[in-house]
Amino acid sequence: MQKSILLAFFCIVFQFFSFHAWAESSQLLLTNNDEKSAVVEPTSGAPEMLTSLLELQHNLKEQLQLSQEKLKNSKSEAEKIALQEEITQLDRQFSETSSDFERIATGVEPALFSEKKPSTFSWQDELSSLVEPAIKELKRFTIRVRQKSDLKDKIVELHSLETAAQQAVVHLQTVLKETENKEVQKKVKALQPEWINVQKRLGNKLELAERELAQLEEQEFSLVETSSNSLRKFFRNRGLYLIVAILVFVVILMGCRLLYRGIVTLSLRWSKKKDPRSFEIRLLYIVFQVLSVVLAVVGLFFVLYLAEDWFLLSMAIIFFLGLTWTIRQGLPKLWQQARLMLNIGAVRENERLVMHGVPWRVASINVFCKLVNPSLGVELRIPIEDLVGLVSRPYNQEEPWFPCKKGDWVVVGSETRARVVSLSHEQVEVVERGGRRVTYSTEVFLQACPANLSRNFRVRVPFGLSYGLQEIVTSTIPAILKTYLELRMAEEGYKSSCHNLLVEFMQANSSSLDLMILADFDGRLADIYKKLERAIQKWCVDCCTENNWEIPFPQLTVHGVEQKPQ
Repeated sequence: MQKSILLAFFCIVFQFFSFHAWAESSQLLLTNNDEKSAVVEPTSGAPEMLTSLLELQHNLKEQLQLSQEKLKNSKSEAEKIALQEEITQLDRQFSETSSDFERIATGVEPALFSEKKPSTFSWQDELSSLVEPAIKELKRFTIRVRQKSDLKDKIVELHSLETAAQQAVVHLQTVLKETENKEVQKKVKALQPEWINVQKRLGNKLELAERELAQLEEQEFSLVETSSNSLRKFFRNRGLYLIVAILVFVVILMGCRLLYRGIVTLSLRWSKKKDPRSFEIRLLYIVFQVLSVVLAVVGLFFVLYLAEDWFLLSMAIIFFLGLTWTIRQGLPKLWQQARLMLNIGAVRENERLVMHGVPWRVASINVFCKLVNPSLGVELRIPIEDLVGLVSRPYNQEEPWFPCKKGDWVVVGSETRARVVSLSHEQVEVVERGGRRVTYSTEVFLQACPANLSRNFRVRVPFGLSYGLQEIVTSTIPAILKTYLELRMAEEGYKSSCHNLLVEFMQANSSSLDLMILADFDGRLADIYKKLERAIQKWCVDCCTENNWEIPFPQLTVHGVEQKPQ
């Protein structure tokens, strides 16, 4: 758990460094438009911008007066409503230009001195205020791009509107020249001042937006310069607090671990059990794991609180709240894992369980558990969550852990004998006589119930004799043949490896009287299994030759029916 938390924490810190560098560069570039800032830095283009704002206010005043006169002279209710909405919009625009003029002229945000409304307690507001620093940093991260994009869109829109207004003025002049109706001329002349003011107002707005965009582009610096400046500024203040907080977090974790080891060492020295995996030690380990994480988190929060860096504090709170929420979803699984670590769960140490179709001995249970198969010579390191849902049991020392080991000779299904050259819990590779290699998945290999010849094996050789030897085939012949086989085995050097030899009468066949030779050999001779079968057949034939015993062959007797003479 500690390793996962440390890894996640350091990933968050690394991402924060790069994010904060961009955020600081954006803040340096757009301090006059930053939503966080109340003070606006003076710029070289301020007089021109103020002049444009005055012209815009003058045009708005003229347009406002014309609309008010129309409202007084209008007799249509629908026209009055439309004029009233137009007056309201013009009045709002005039108020906005006045605020912009004051802001640019003074270099101070006027809203800074406005009276604040009294606020009541709300947990939603408190939660939002906790997240607010992080949200503001995210907004500041993209403010430069957003400002330029908004200004470009505004310029495009104003340009199209100005073009439309200019076309309207030209069209009014054309209509005025072409018409001879006095009433129409009077109405058109009344519309001309209004549309001329609209054209001037849009032109002033377009000029102001273009100046602001040019001012933003003039303030741009190179990426390397802005990043280096922001990183330098970050490490001078906020970065120092973050590094101290991380050091406190790591020191508390390491300190708790050293304290745990010291307590365990002293308890084992004073205790009578001397068992480092006892229930008490396991319980103490879990308690220290949880306690060390809690204390490390509290220490990190305390450092950030003393530094009064609310952005870092809010980011840390959000991160650990998310981590806590994730852990809450997995509490049942964590409880099962805690039981396993205390060795009181369904899987316990030094017991036998089956995983991937292969039996394993549970060597140790921890965050990463150790499973061992002695026959395979394989050791698995698996996370503790993979043991949830499995069941182990005590085992007998004589229980096999696998049907074979590397170097054994086996017979898999109906295949010929082969030597095992590679073993694992995933696959088994064997080599047949002649060099053909066959690879089985371990599950398929076990389902085929392989016969292991390298322990001990039995050779069965049937042998038939003629019916002419019927009187001695069940008594004398088996003893003579056994003695002869033992002699030949001794000559060939197989006598010491043959644990048992039997020669018995098996059956009366259709053309012969059959004997069965049963020979039990040591597993060391498994590689010559077929050779032993052939050798016993040869020795049986030699024995028959020396004793003049007839070896029959399949015969076919044809019986005919006599015909009566006519």
